[in-house]
Amino acid sequence: MDYIEKLLEKLKELARKLMDSLLGPEPEPELIPIPVRERSMGRR
Repeated sequence: MDYIEKLLEKLKELARKLMDSLLGPEPEPELIPIPVRERSMGRR
């Protein structure tokens, strides 16, 4: 079983490298800014 798991990991790594070379690396997900209302000290 250990041999099969190692083989699958190698295949995944090769597939990832192939996809990167064909399509380019996966873009990093962009953070979406979330507006936050600031509370003023005098108002409640």
